[in-house]
Amino acid sequence: MLESLHARLPGKVSERAADLEQHSADETAALRRPPAAVVFATDRHDVVTALAWSQETRTPVIPYGAGTSAEGHIVPLGGEIALDLSGMDRVLAVCPEDFLAVAQPGVTRTALNRAVAGEGLLFPVDPGADASIGGMAATNASGTTTVRYGGMRSNVLALEAVLPGGKVIRCGRGVRKTSSGYDLKDLFVGSAGTLAVFTELTVALHPQPAHVHAQRLVFGTVAGAVAAATAMMASALPVARLELVDTLSMRAVNRHLGTDYPESPALFVEMHCSSEAALDSEAEEVAALAWDSGVLKVASARTAADRAALWSARHQLFFAVKALYPERRYLITDTAVPLSQVAEMVRVTEKEADALGLDVVIAGHVADGNVHTIVPVAPEQADRAREFSDLLVEHALSVGGTATGEHGIGVAKKKYLRLEHGDAVDVMTAVKAAIDPLGLLNPGKILDLPR
Repeated sequence: MLESLHARLPGKVSERAADLEQHSADETAALRRPPAAVVFATDRHDVVTALAWSQETRTPVIPYGAGTSAEGHIVPLGGEIALDLSGMDRVLAVCPEDFLAVAQPGVTRTALNRAVAGEGLLFPVDPGADASIGGMAATNASGTTTVRYGGMRSNVLALEAVLPGGKVIRCGRGVRKTSSGYDLKDLFVGSAGTLAVFTELTVALHPQPAHVHAQRLVFGTVAGAVAAATAMMASALPVARLELVDTLSMRAVNRHLGTDYPESPALFVEMHCSSEAALDSEAEEVAALAWDSGVLKVASARTAADRAALWSARHQLFFAVKALYPERRYLITDTAVPLSQVAEMVRVTEKEADALGLDVVIAGHVADGNVHTIVPVAPEQADRAREFSDLLVEHALSVGGTATGEHGIGVAKKKYLRLEHGDAVDVMTAVKAAIDPLGLLNPGKILDLPR
């Protein structure tokens, strides 16, 4: 059967063991299975051809970007081909007067920022990993800057997508608001490749901030750091990033990067200000709020190099934890709760980790209620790690939160979907069945079609 795919896409289909292995797992590698083959698409025609062949042969397809997802979104369940879009990596247009850019899905966020930097603009969504724009849209990625700029759903204005069978559609417009018809653009953003494959995205750009100031605030307890973060959010300061890390996080970072940061809970704060005078006064206000919450040390970073060094500790956290526990597997889970519940969410996380005897790293985008945990799991701890994840989700839902703030459902969190959404899952299933009745796009992810 694959011979016909080779014939339609000569030189773009691989069955090499190395390529299959590369496309067998995501960032956690907790699940691993190779696809039947990999298609390396370089243009829209390749995507259309692959999806037409998929429908004719009833062969499922998994869209693949940079491979940085964390909930098993791109892991084959058996018999799929991986449709690798990383070769579709051109920035097609930069329109500074409209504050937007048009890019193919394989463009990474750092490549897009290099392309627009000369215009004094930036694409702000920062999930940490150098993910592809298409993959970020597929998972509705967010990250460290969401508190100021929003996530992908807020920053994707329009998209071109290929439906099962190969039909090409366009959703959204290159404008900041529209009330025209059903909002299909926002339906596809966050659908994790289960409804369509993106071939072009129009994204919002923002002016580069004139003045940036970052601080690392060290606390004696996680509770003190959360209290300071809550005070900062209530103060109306121009916070662009506000990140929480715990003691184990800082220990892992020190060993991985060779730094000597205090091994205590910390907040990483960044503000984007309009003037030098505003920056000075607002930095002082951040420090004052931190002192009120029991801060032990305040370190500032104003130059680009100093800020890059400061943020490296946060962005390298997962890799630092992997280096600290090299022989373990990793459960990476995130929940999001109302801001008033963040302190309690952290308390519950610490309590359950201690009760289950697990080493747990707590970090998160505390300004938008998104609490992350990384659990290095030894073989004998697998059941306890799953119990830990269940307890966190149950608590988050009980206080009005969500099972996942930004990682998505994928395959790892499917069991929580109905607990969170109830009968609305039936509507989601109906949408999936209407667009992809044969279940050929990323099957088994998010939800299952009834058999």
